[in-house]
Amino acid sequence: MKSLLTLGLIFFAFSFCGLGDKLKGLSGGTSGGNSNTASSGNSSGSSTSSSSAAEKPKLTASQQAIVDGGTETKWDDQGLSWKLPASWKKMDVKKESFNYQSPDNAFLLVNISVMPDSFPMDTSLKAYHDQALQQLKNGKYESVKLVEIDGITGVEFVEAMPEDKSGPRRHQWIGYRTYLGQKQQLNVMTSTKGTNFDKHSDDFPAILYSMKAVK
Repeated sequence: MKSLLTLGLIFFAFSFCGLGDKLKGLSGGTSGGNSNTASSGNSSGSSTSSSSAAEKPKLTASQQAIVDGGTETKWDDQGLSWKLPASWKKMDVKKESFNYQSPDNAFLLVNISVMPDSFPMDTSLKAYHDQALQQLKNGKYESVKLVEIDGITGVEFVEAMPEDKSGPRRHQWIGYRTYLGQKQQLNVMTSTKGTNFDKHSDDFPAILYSMKAVK
């Protein structure tokens, strides 16, 4: 029975490319609880094999200025924080979801999914990355890369402009860690409508890359 549950969770994780379809509106909660995670222990951590291939965040001068001028916004339940522009306001924060919004309807939507101890983090991370690369070839994504943010490795991708330019477009990162003995997936999404996306081409990566995790 346990193996069936694990297989089901893996299938759920591999379906993250349909995550955009699940976001009903730009102001909805985080979608895409696809998940798996890393080694055991009480600190944030990611797979050593995947970390070796991951890039470190590279911020432009304007993106770094956004981070430097941002307000540290903590998610105490999960030991995480981001630097957000002062104008961004809290929508809703719960134990496993963290949602903030800008005045012009851009969003930071973060979701935590807790996984069983047996969940295969390395396999799932590779599958996410492989699927994202396929979506890049298909034209759904504009860019895909493995990025290590504050010691946690994940798949970062930027969606291409949607056919309906008023629809949501996302810059997203999905990574894995162990926190307080729990294996977790971190799904960190920045999103706004397609016509508004270029206005946030600096603050979206600045926000994503500003993430800090309790060690």
